[in-house]
Amino acid sequence: MQTLTITRPDDFHLHLRDGKAMTSVVMDSVRRFGRAIIMPNLNPPIITTKQALDYRNHILACLSEDSGFEPLMTLYLTEDTPADEIIHARKSGHVYAVKYYPAGATTHAESGVRNMKNVYPLLEVLVAQNMPLLVHGEVTDPEVDIFDRERVFIDQVLAPLLDRFQGLRVVFEHITTRQAVEFVKKGPENLAATITPQHLLLNRNALFNGGFQPHHFCLPILKAEEHRQAVFAAATSGHPRFFLGTDSAPHARSEKESACGCAGMYSAHCAIELYAEVFSLAGCLDRLEAFSSHHGADFYGLPRNQGTITLEKRSWAIPATLTFGDKELVPFRAGKECQWKLKQ
Repeated sequence: MQTLTITRPDDFHLHLRDGKAMTSVVMDSVRRFGRAIIMPNLNPPIITTKQALDYRNHILACLSEDSGFEPLMTLYLTEDTPADEIIHARKSGHVYAVKYYPAGATTHAESGVRNMKNVYPLLEVLVAQNMPLLVHGEVTDPEVDIFDRERVFIDQVLAPLLDRFQGLRVVFEHITTRQAVEFVKKGPENLAATITPQHLLLNRNALFNGGFQPHHFCLPILKAEEHRQAVFAAATSGHPRFFLGTDSAPHARSEKESACGCAGMYSAHCAIELYAEVFSLAGCLDRLEAFSSHHGADFYGLPRNQGTITLEKRSWAIPATLTFGDKELVPFRAGKECQWKLKQ
């Protein structure tokens, strides 16, 4: 197959930053996706509906009126979030989910939740409002090995949560392990998961190939090959509760190549092309459309997009660096080849 036309996909996990930095990266997503769930972990975080709507306006101000791109906003859950704020967010028509970060788990997660039980009353409100909870699925206990944090989260946090709130819609974000795949498959219909390109294409060896590779550092961290294979199989299986979420997270090169480098990988510049590569490797390009364009929309209760995009089986070189505000960033697969290309 040399060309592939699919329903315009959606990105159900995207970091856009704000200001000049956002202006530099937003069009990479707009060219490929019809909608995106926008992460709220700015500094300061998006904790109110007003902040979410203001942020949405900042995004739209970067776009042409005919871009066709819709940012789907989220609130950052804290232990001080008022119940009325969730109701207000739902009524706004532009806030589609609430994001749970364990305190300190990843970039700008300092304001996150210290103990899930502290927000149980707010989860009752989410159930009543039929609003999804998006979870960064890791524990932050320093005694838990970083490669085991997702597995322990399932046992200690997620399983009890789903037992207690059986009507709560949960998206297990950016899953990375065999245990997560099995948990979602065996789980209830109100549990789904997003999968990133890096966790499909890379294992933890990529962090240390030829020395430490800071541009392959993300959270959740890359895992062993057995886990990558399990996630790869889940994404390409056609299972309706696995869907596309890039977790594309731009950082300036200077912030990645530092004594304490930031976690995150920027993939928006070739995201759908990377997923096409995955499904081509699996021999099931016919399933890419459902994974990228149908499953997520169906889980969120959104209409499927009407437009299409076309991909060509044509190799192209990814730039070594991209502009990022007044700085530069190093994108995923910088300086190397991508096997599929978006037809403009």
